[in-house]
Amino acid sequence: MNGPLRPIFAAAALMLLSGCAGMSARQKNAATGAAIGGVAGAVLTGGSSLGTVGGAAIGGVIGHGVDQLK
Repeated sequence: MNGPLRPIFAAAALMLLSGCAGMSARQKNAATGAAIGGVAGAVLTGGSSLGTVGGAAIGGVIGHGVDQLK
């Protein structure tokens, strides 16, 4: 990553992470599952947009259904 882009990505990451502050545990699990599923779908399908969206949808559903571990 080039030097001039680092502050932009850092600011974007900070905004995305602070947006989860008011979410319930179930909503956070769904968002995390969607993010992980989207990445996995993209990797497994070679970057296909359909694979990315499908993985995010499946990951979000699974994340929503997972109870928080105690």
